Amino acid sequence: MQAPIVVTPRRSKDSRDEEKAEGTEQRKLRASSYTIFVDLPDTSEEMLLVHGYTGAYDLVSQKVATYIRSLEVRRPPKPLYGVWTPAPPIDGEVVTPSEPTIDLLKRRGYLTEKTVEEEEAFFVKIANAYHARALRSAPTYVLMPTYDCNLRCAYCFQDYMRTNPAYHHLLHAMSKPTIDRIVNGMLDIETNHDVPPADEYTRNVGFFGGEPLLARNRPVIEYIIEKVRSIGKASFWGVSNFTELDAYEDLLGPDCIKMLQVTVDGPALEHNKRRIYADGSGSFEQIAKNISMALERGVQINMRMNIDRINIEYLPELAEEIIARGWDKYPYFSAYTAPIHAANENVSVKTTFDSWALDKALNEKRLQYPAMRVIRRPDDPLKDMAQRLIEQQGQPFLHAQFCGAHASMYVIDSFANVYACWERTGDPSIRIGHITPQGKYEAEANLNQMWRSRNVTTNKICRQCRYAMNCGGGCAVRTKGGGENIFSNFCDGYAARYRASVAEAYLAHKAGIKLADQIENVCDL
Repeated sequence: MQAPIVVTPRRSKDSRDEEKAEGTEQRKLRASSYTIFVDLPDTSEEMLLVHGYTGAYDLVSQKVATYIRSLEVRRPPKPLYGVWTPAPPIDGEVVTPSEPTIDLLKRRGYLTEKTVEEEEAFFVKIANAYHARALRSAPTYVLMPTYDCNLRCAYCFQDYMRTNPAYHHLLHAMSKPTIDRIVNGMLDIETNHDVPPADEYTRNVGFFGGEPLLARNRPVIEYIIEKVRSIGKASFWGVSNFTELDAYEDLLGPDCIKMLQVTVDGPALEHNKRRIYADGSGSFEQIAKNISMALERGVQINMRMNIDRINIEYLPELAEEIIARGWDKYPYFSAYTAPIHAANENVSVKTTFDSWALDKALNEKRLQYPAMRVIRRPDDPLKDMAQRLIEQQGQPFLHAQFCGAHASMYVIDSFANVYACWERTGDPSIRIGHITPQGKYEAEANLNQMWRSRNVTTNKICRQCRYAMNCGGGCAVRTKGGGENIFSNFCDGYAARYRASVAEAYLAHKAGIKLADQIENVCDL
């Protein structure tokens, strides 16, 4: 972050008039449409500026911020803290900075001589360059050995597959011939991506379901690992419910399945009401036992907690359970929260949070219960990223798309059908492609284009949004239409969440608190 930008006197109006008379007047200067103003709760004298496509972060005096805001031609975002007094008119009380200060503000992107239309076109060009690079990046493979699962979680978006007999044909496991064609298909897919030389390339392969790590799937998972390794180096991870993870104990660790996500929805009593077996019995103790086992084997564990307005009350007890079992002592253990979405008729919207509301509710819990420090909020990764940038430890993590569904993620099921998003699988009519018996990847032109083309330039709201290159346009599945109109935006309170995260990161930096997590820089235009 640059040193504070302060106001210094600028030459008189008379001298500027003389320049105009001599024909030296420049194009009209205005505030960039992509300047983000972050109010700081501990001072009224300074604020943070963030630029939406240059990635600049700067601490400025309130006078400089007022000057920039006075040049806005679009309505600025509402302040996070308190009430912002509208900037007075230019010929009133606004203090105009010196030329060197204005030049610096221009270089950092906060001021521009481009018209609104010209800057939007420039933004589109930058965003499309980011997206083009993401489309060419090395693929991430998500393999679905089966759609079957041994749990019956009420909020599951795949619930219909296990409860409706019309979908039971989906529940068989991936066969060896299908695995062979999928692995050959990976090689074909990679011809359309910028893949490093073989000795430098490690394939990124995940397991998803259903429940991929059912005990009966052990031969399938072993064969996948064997076949993928036969074509080069690979890194394996998975999303599992952990109920039968002990069947994979010897495959767990840094040299094989190195990272796993598991869901625990509260302490035992609450979890066992939600994540239940088909016979209605609870799963907490078996999951907890396998978390401890996996941590002992050196697996990175990301423990997810799906939260609504009911089970949030039990989080302090779960935090104490995490501490009592010693999971928080492992440097590769993380517990994080996510809001439950109304993915099916079993979930009432009235019981759900959006991400911003959940962040605020968790803040209150942290104040009341010190043990809650071991549970991360939905936006803690955003805060970490901002703090890393403020500490000048990395490049801006700017991106034109929300997730890998719009870039280079390939979700491949047990029928060798390929999907863009793991929440939109199981129906060949929505696949983006398939892998032929000969091991060739054939894209479904229209659907592939639809999913892979979505970015922050493909709808008017995102193109004009100062947060777009940080947000990526939001989740396509959560948009109006639930994936049918994926080009609309899903904001999920992002503006308030972003400013809160940046302000908190700055205060932590100011207090000398260093980052606990290392954030990988994956975007450098």
